[in-house]
Amino acid sequence: MTEEKPSPPAPLAGVRVLDLTRVLAGPFCTMVLADLGAEVVKVERPDVGDDARHFGPFLKSGRSGYFASINRGKKSIVLDLKDEANRETFLKLAKRAHVLVENFRPGTMEALGLGEDRLREVNPRLIHASASGFGRHGLYGRRPAYDIIIQAMSGLMSVTGLEGGSPVRVGASISDILTGLFTAIGILAALRVQSRDGAGAELDMAMLDCTVAALENALTRYETTGQPPEPLGTRHPSITPFQAFDTADRPIVIAAGNDILWGKLCSALDTPELADDPRFDTNPHRTENHADLEKKLLALLRARPSAEWLERLEQAGVPCAPVRDMAAVAADTHLEMRGMLHRMEDGPEADFLTAGSPLRMNGESLRLSRHAPELGEHTESVLREWLS
Repeated sequence: MTEEKPSPPAPLAGVRVLDLTRVLAGPFCTMVLADLGAEVVKVERPDVGDDARHFGPFLKSGRSGYFASINRGKKSIVLDLKDEANRETFLKLAKRAHVLVENFRPGTMEALGLGEDRLREVNPRLIHASASGFGRHGLYGRRPAYDIIIQAMSGLMSVTGLEGGSPVRVGASISDILTGLFTAIGILAALRVQSRDGAGAELDMAMLDCTVAALENALTRYETTGQPPEPLGTRHPSITPFQAFDTADRPIVIAAGNDILWGKLCSALDTPELADDPRFDTNPHRTENHADLEKKLLALLRARPSAEWLERLEQAGVPCAPVRDMAAVAADTHLEMRGMLHRMEDGPEADFLTAGSPLRMNGESLRLSRHAPELGEHTESVLREWLS
């Protein structure tokens, strides 16, 4: 019988993270670090904790599913940072930490006596990552911000929605998530410098910056055309056809991303004459005449059910997909095989579904925790282990 090889340590094993974040952007960042093996200690207010503990949906136990889904694998301690003795305890923890992450409004850490100078005095090697709505420097620094504020300010809402319609918020809090991801990337880079040079770092991450950085070519499009991009529904501004279409029963998405795929689509639709139509023979022509093309394609696609079209298109090698709801996503065997349907504990006898981590290393998914901490669950153990 062959002996099973022990699993290698997680990528961030041994990294200590003090987590002062709450709600979404910051907790998403520190969840990524915890998934990668860091010891993340979430510092929360007495009695209340992270605001997200009080957001729905609520699980059978009464716990917040919102909170649990973005705080797996962390430890929770309770400290009142307005109390001098508790602040001293926090600074002792900071002395032993590799990373501190917070998403307070700029000026809050200084008001608490925990500004950059004080942190650097306690621990010159500390990586201090600050994530806020508009950043610590600039004109808007002290403005309050939520995801929808940033979606509006960044221009994201101006390019989202139906053509000719009102601006629409993206269906997920994407500005928060982008900020969490960019902050995690910055921390990983700073950890590399810390291990190489022994130097600390101050990261100034802004939700507005992160969202503008993810707007694809919207700024370049405005610069080159002189016209601000507008909502196009599901349609792509420069690739056609590349959008959702109604069928006899439900919508599907078709993405003919080049002229070869366009020819395959015409064959699958039994309309080879469209491929040679001078209005549609190249992608620039199709994009220029998208309204005429959309009418022709809709007339064809509405004649048959989605399953028939999807089968035809897949056989022809045309990228396509059904527009699925969360019930279909939750039942997807492919996602389950890749570790993306992750079940977490809801007390000793129940569990619930969350999204897993998309990070895979050496062909394996990360080993994710199934537990989100109770408020103050680890106060005694963390203080004992870190400060002894």
